Amino acid sequence: MHVTFSEDELAFRDEVRAFFRNEIPEDIARKQRQNVPLEREDHIRFQKALFSKGWAGYNWPIEYGGTGWTIAQKYIFGTEMADANSPNIIPFGLGMVGPIIYTFGNEAQKLRFLPDILESNVWWCQGYSEPGSGSDLASLKTRADLEGDHYVVNGTKTWTTLGQHADWIFCLVRTSSDVARRQEGISFLLIDMQTPGVTVTPILTIEGDHEINEVHFDDVQVPVENLVGEEGKGWTYGKVLLQHERTGTAGVASTNYRLKKLRAQAARSVRGAAPLVNDRNFMRKLAATEVELKALEFTELRTLAAVASGKAPGPESSILKLKGTELQQATDALYMEAAGYYALPYVPDQYVLDFPEDARVGEGAETTSSLRYFNFRKASIYGGSNEIQKNIIAKHVLGL
Repeated sequence: MHVTFSEDELAFRDEVRAFFRNEIPEDIARKQRQNVPLEREDHIRFQKALFSKGWAGYNWPIEYGGTGWTIAQKYIFGTEMADANSPNIIPFGLGMVGPIIYTFGNEAQKLRFLPDILESNVWWCQGYSEPGSGSDLASLKTRADLEGDHYVVNGTKTWTTLGQHADWIFCLVRTSSDVARRQEGISFLLIDMQTPGVTVTPILTIEGDHEINEVHFDDVQVPVENLVGEEGKGWTYGKVLLQHERTGTAGVASTNYRLKKLRAQAARSVRGAAPLVNDRNFMRKLAATEVELKALEFTELRTLAAVASGKAPGPESSILKLKGTELQQATDALYMEAAGYYALPYVPDQYVLDFPEDARVGEGAETTSSLRYFNFRKASIYGGSNEIQKNIIAKHVLGL
């Protein structure tokens, strides 16, 4: 596959490149360079800057305030955003529930929710997994019982990323158990996190960060107008969302940026040591990871081309998620190896050190190499575990 761009696309690339290099607030860019975790308001300021530029809905249709970009433009945008080491766009509103609402929601829901999602006025989180229902999501037990003009929701969602910041949560809930297939009794519900009976309990990840949560629902009353689409059709809507989530989870552009950065670091002598480029074993592993990533990039381009022709992401999204997360973890391991014993001190406070960028052998202060390594062991689990993705691929590609 040979990727070439027209003159208009190259001009668009230059515009995007200039934006990410010149218009991201300097304090946010500095945090990105030093691997300092961004605060809630940092993410909001960044996304509002995109909105002001008209780019927040980069994957939305024009009729809902989106860009209406071509697949080539979306590819350029994602690549330039990664190459600039820009913050990621928090996906739950703009990338997940927004498209579900404008695709399956009614006109009242579109008018009510889409403008605030587009402008990042409202922070959303995802309520899918439960303590006993992760990869086997159809076994979920959170119930929503219809009582008059509202549903009464009871149950627990877990691994809720950034739920501590959220204003709203979109949930898969069980509205009926009297069905032939478990998937048929599931509905897609939008819930205000300020509703009485909603409780958020932090979960600290292995590197000591508060990123995920449990969300408990105790007789939470949700207006019936917050049901998206038809009752009992939530599984269908949820699958569409997961296919797009898995495609995005591949992280091809960001992994490519990290590998280019690591290759540049390997060419330098750090603290008097011989440059890593002289270590043939390390460079062999780096090159092998780069080759696999290039192959995955072509798979991503084929998937994007299929979506551009009107098709939904199919089993290709599982291939992207499976291989993409494996390559993210392989890259994490390479950074750990590059940092060596400098990655050993388990001191999260090193996040805030103004560590000279030309004296690093890992990411940020070297401790952050190990913190990322530990944190992203989860990458092969979220969005549907990689074992489940192999089953999907076997069924839909191999016919097994």
